[in-house]
Amino acid sequence: MALARATFFTHLKLVSIRHNHLRPPSSSLVRLRLLSFASPEEAAAERRRRKRQLRIEPPLSALNRNQQQSQNPNPKPQSPPYYLNPNNPKLPEHTSALTGNRLHLHNKILTLIRENDLDEAALYTRHSIYSNCRPTIFTINAVLAALLRQSRYSDLLSLHRFITQAGVVPNIITHNLIFQTYLDCRKPDTAMEHFKQFINDAPVNPSPTTYRILVKGLVDNNRLERAMELKAQMDDRGFAADPIVYHYLMLGHARNSDADGVFTLYEDLKGKLGGVVDDGVVYGCLMKGYFLKGMESEAMDCYEEAIGGKKMSAVAYNSVLDALSKNGKFDEALKLFDRMLREHNPPKRLAVNLGSFNVMADGYCAEGRFNEAIQVFRSMGEYRCSPDTLSFNNLIEHLCDNGKVAEAEEVYGEMEGKGVNPDEFTYGLLMDTCFRENRPDDAAGYFRKMVESGLRPNLAVYNRLVDGLVKVGKIDDAKSFFDLMVKKLKMNDASYQFMMKVLSEAGRLDEVLQIVDTLLDDNGLDFDEEFQEFVKGELRKEGREEDLTKLMEEKERLKAEAKAKEIEAAEAAKRSARAAVASLLPSKLFGNKEANPESALGSGVNVLNGDGIGTNPSETELAENTTEAEGPNVTEQVSGNSL
Repeated sequence: MALARATFFTHLKLVSIRHNHLRPPSSSLVRLRLLSFASPEEAAAERRRRKRQLRIEPPLSALNRNQQQSQNPNPKPQSPPYYLNPNNPKLPEHTSALTGNRLHLHNKILTLIRENDLDEAALYTRHSIYSNCRPTIFTINAVLAALLRQSRYSDLLSLHRFITQAGVVPNIITHNLIFQTYLDCRKPDTAMEHFKQFINDAPVNPSPTTYRILVKGLVDNNRLERAMELKAQMDDRGFAADPIVYHYLMLGHARNSDADGVFTLYEDLKGKLGGVVDDGVVYGCLMKGYFLKGMESEAMDCYEEAIGGKKMSAVAYNSVLDALSKNGKFDEALKLFDRMLREHNPPKRLAVNLGSFNVMADGYCAEGRFNEAIQVFRSMGEYRCSPDTLSFNNLIEHLCDNGKVAEAEEVYGEMEGKGVNPDEFTYGLLMDTCFRENRPDDAAGYFRKMVESGLRPNLAVYNRLVDGLVKVGKIDDAKSFFDLMVKKLKMNDASYQFMMKVLSEAGRLDEVLQIVDTLLDDNGLDFDEEFQEFVKGELRKEGREEDLTKLMEEKERLKAEAKAKEIEAAEAAKRSARAAVASLLPSKLFGNKEANPESALGSGVNVLNGDGIGTNPSETELAENTTEAEGPNVTEQVSGNSL
């Protein structure tokens, strides 16, 4: 047994020696790499050792590159990396920047957003831009998205302009939010100008979401042809066929009663997807196309196919709901809505969203079942859906159009409790409804609330207000609103002339002249001959036509006097500036050896002559010296005396 064990160890030693002889010599010491380390310190030490070894022995790729460069003496110049070229636009930040203090700042701003304190969130973001902890573009996007959800477009654009001036590089999400803002504000041309600039200058590429936002916005703004051009651009850029984009385009054709356009788009999508469309988002628009053609049975077959085995999202369900409720199939829509509520299981399954409740509210209102519409609108909170300003406006508009003013005001009162801010359209709806119900005071109150809340009503809303007040004889209230809004709105000639005519018919020509006085001070509106003739015609009814001429002459005289005073003040400022400069320079630079020769005589000051002997010069000699010093060579004489 002992002999066998000794023989085994001898054999093992010979094998190891033979193996060492067969191994190629290594240029450096190679250590065995363990699969794990006993502690994090050992792992860190191993990483440092590898870095040192790489610095001593460069990788083989670097050696091969050096050999290739030595073999090719005239290599082609390679362009520097993107980030080293100062002419290239800066790239947006990566998500890895959201760490440390910047992550803490991000979470703090998100807390303010969840608390619906958007003013503080936006202000905190502005203050942090120039601090030691600069917010990331992801933090800024969160604030911009929150402002967009509450339709605070002016605040959103102001914050975006601020971060752009501060040098924060936007990413694709930032651009999408700006596109969405301009499209929601009914400014599709501005949105497309920004998109064109984005394509030409931005260092990032558009995403499928970018095209979805643009196509939907263009369709909503009746720019279907431009939306079709974007679809062609997507094809040219190599984007895969997007059923959601096709859904918006088919919806635009359905709104234009173009059933053939709906079917053409569906066949195009079907061909690009290999003959089968699994996404049910396009089936609602396809049903609308069949309904437009009067093919009700085909539309219902399409409905059965969609809910039978297609991939149905909340958007797909909403499209089918809308097709059913607007084509006399509201009972089927109610059954489908009940099924959607049963399937809805967030966050695992999202079968309903805000649009689902909006569609059902529209359907109930179309059937005249307004109480049920309000009930289903209020129930969305049970399914983790929150209404926005557009949803409230939609329901309030239905109620106002059908004379349900009390119910509309009740729904309006719920907006504050839901954290939703009314906009100009909300107040305009309530104001017009109050005028129809002979409640002018309440209408004026809604307009005043709109102004006090910081909103900016447009000229059309103001004109409706003033016209409604004048019709019920409330001229004083109309004049007070005119005085309030004349500095906030850019009124046209018609707005001025309407108020002047109302005051003239009431015999208040002095107030008409007062408006003209204000108008002449405002350089934004041209008081041309046609306008002057209108005012003279109103004054001529009372024989006061000359009052306008006197007023205009007095205005011209005051403007001339003000201009003369301005010129005189400018000249006085120049003289005082020259005097101030002269008093600051040494007196010898102006050729005066003494500031006051008589004071030197009176005080008994001895003036040194050329020999250095102190003398008391006479007034004649002082005058000669002064005259000589005031000659043309003042600078040379001063230099000679100093030497």
